Amino acid sequence: ARAMALPAELWAELPAERRIFCSVLLFSWAVYLWEAFLAHRQRRVYRTTTHVPRELGQIMDSETFEKSRLYQLDKSTFSFWSGLYSEVEGTMILLSGGIPFLWNLSGRISGRAGFGPEYEIVQSLVFLLLATLFSAVTGLPWSLYNTFVIEEKHGFNQQTLGFFFKDAIKKFIVTQCILLPVTSLLLYIIKIGGDYFFIYAWLFTLVVSLVLVTIYADYIAPLFDKFIPLPEGELKQQIETMAKSIDFPLTKVYVVEGSKRSSHSNAYFYGFFKNKRIVLFDTLLEDYSALNKEPAEEDGENEETKSKPRNKKQGCKNEEVLAVLGHELGHWKLGHTVKNIIISQMNSFLCFFLFAVLIGRKELFAAFGFYDTQPTLIGLMIIFQFIFSPYNEVLSFCLTVLSRRFEFQADAFAKELGKAKDLYSALIKLNKDNLGFPVSDWIFSMWHYSHPPLLERLQALKDAKQE
Repeated sequence: ARAMALPAELWAELPAERRIFCSVLLFSWAVYLWEAFLAHRQRRVYRTTTHVPRELGQIMDSETFEKSRLYQLDKSTFSFWSGLYSEVEGTMILLSGGIPFLWNLSGRISGRAGFGPEYEIVQSLVFLLLATLFSAVTGLPWSLYNTFVIEEKHGFNQQTLGFFFKDAIKKFIVTQCILLPVTSLLLYIIKIGGDYFFIYAWLFTLVVSLVLVTIYADYIAPLFDKFIPLPEGELKQQIETMAKSIDFPLTKVYVVEGSKRSSHSNAYFYGFFKNKRIVLFDTLLEDYSALNKEPAEEDGENEETKSKPRNKKQGCKNEEVLAVLGHELGHWKLGHTVKNIIISQMNSFLCFFLFAVLIGRKELFAAFGFYDTQPTLIGLMIIFQFIFSPYNEVLSFCLTVLSRRFEFQADAFAKELGKAKDLYSALIKLNKDNLGFPVSDWIFSMWHYSHPPLLERLQALKDAKQE
């Protein structure tokens, strides 16, 4: 008992800032080891499930099953190494005092530009620029390997190296154009907001998020991908009829050239109030997927996109696309989008309130090497990223559970629209096109899957399909 008490006494004798620092580091490694344990369990499933299980016999052929098994195994192994690197890098930055070093470097740079220590917001912006640049550079080799080795090997990558780098640079510039002005305004609001600054800061982030959601698809996304209106025809007419039948205020339907980047498929809707738009990836549509076109059809192919034989049938038929959209519109009709926004904003308000309570604690800053100054940006980083990490983990798990519940409800909505049979076949096709592996470890699935496993979704649809 005495031996057990000794570490507790030593811990109690440590200064508060050392206890905070050690707790943050220990929790970070505990989360990493938990994630690594779950991933190990899932990799064991990939390694040992080498034949199509009997219940999947009607759904997947053995060739697709083997392809998806090898793809997911490669992705999981890559995640293990990139995750380990990320954890070691984060630990080294904390142990070596990387954050105060970068802050002081930012001060020297802004000082040379004529902005002294009193210009804290300017120094904060330089710090943010350097931190995101460091993150982009250290993450680049991993991103390259993922795109040009793993995605390439399994037939998903459609990018050339030139397109990849142009895209990465464009992404970085656009991110800075949004991040730096928003951060400077947020810091200014916190500085002048008085005792109730957390209310103003929360309202500001709410407005920013609503503005970004509004302008993203019209002004930001087109900088990276080509959006074209869905041509007049049977599919467009059927989409408009379905939208009208559930009072969805549809104004436009777009097809996005996702095949320029990857052969993975997707669909989503956006917009507020009476101005909703639907976006379909060309890879979702059998009639538009570049992978289904003959090379002769691609004479005008953009040199940024890889030229390779298109012999893989991909995408869904019109009835299946409508079923997928029925599911997506179910999220709107059942209020899932609004519920997610409300949860997100309640969480945001709580975090800003707790930030207001904790920002005055000097030991939090001292724990990370800031003994003489307490910069607001550093306070935001320490509290939101490190101090809130246990809360964030719990919240993330709860939202994953809620998301699975919403997915089942959206499937049930599509079923009520009479789309059960088509959604059933669409889910099988999408799983095949994206090489999803339909067998999973139950703990890994419970912790990570925001969408229910394929078999569970098909089982829920099966009854209606047979009726």
